Amino acid sequence: MTKFGSIVLSAAMFALPATSMAQYKGGDVKDGGSISGTVKFKGTAPAPKKLEVSKDKEVCGKSPKVDQSLVVNNGNLANAVVTITDIKTGKKIDAKKVTLDQKGCEYQPHVLAFPVGTTVEILNPDGILHNVHSYSKANSPFNMAQPKFKKTLDVKIDKPEAIEVKCDVHGWMQGWLVATESPYVAVTDNSGNFKLTDVPPGSYTVEVWHEKLGKNTQKVSVKAKEDAKVSFEVAGK
Repeated sequence: MTKFGSIVLSAAMFALPATSMAQYKGGDVKDGGSISGTVKFKGTAPAPKKLEVSKDKEVCGKSPKVDQSLVVNNGNLANAVVTITDIKTGKKIDAKKVTLDQKGCEYQPHVLAFPVGTTVEILNPDGILHNVHSYSKANSPFNMAQPKFKKTLDVKIDKPEAIEVKCDVHGWMQGWLVATESPYVAVTDNSGNFKLTDVPPGSYTVEVWHEKLGKNTQKVSVKAKEDAKVSFEVAGK
């Protein structure tokens, strides 16, 4: 089995340099195109590790738990974050509220991506105590108890960063909040697919980031009203 532990990247390594995209300006995009594709895993992925439910089994143990940090389906990589790293102008940032659920003592989705300035609404439908602990570097860390009577918590993320979150009550719970400087961000689905829309015509660097596999980039040219196809193949190290 491939050992991935030695290549886990810290959240700080994903955070964009303060000067790299600080000048991004949003507005109306005319004749925009799109970038779509698939992220594949190169090689044979290890079987998902089963997680032990050691607390609140009557709630958390209703369904089996497996490690979500490397999900590969038919060779396709889920939960990879796709961004355009060097875009300066484009569509407006819509920093609407997004939701991180803790249903069944799991973070759903495992990776939640959004532009900076977004408020994350953290839900607790389980009727038990959770504790949301962020391992932020660029943003202020938070460590908040969420008892059963507090169904929602709101956290605003103002700086670009990949933030690992864990539950101090249920040690197997782990996920990521990924904030980006521009609105051009997507998370691959269970088939490894993604799409970025309303991209102004031009040449860009598209980056794939995964919590265990690191970063990969490609140059992509976008034409007006056309879809630029791109395929990534990411290998374990």
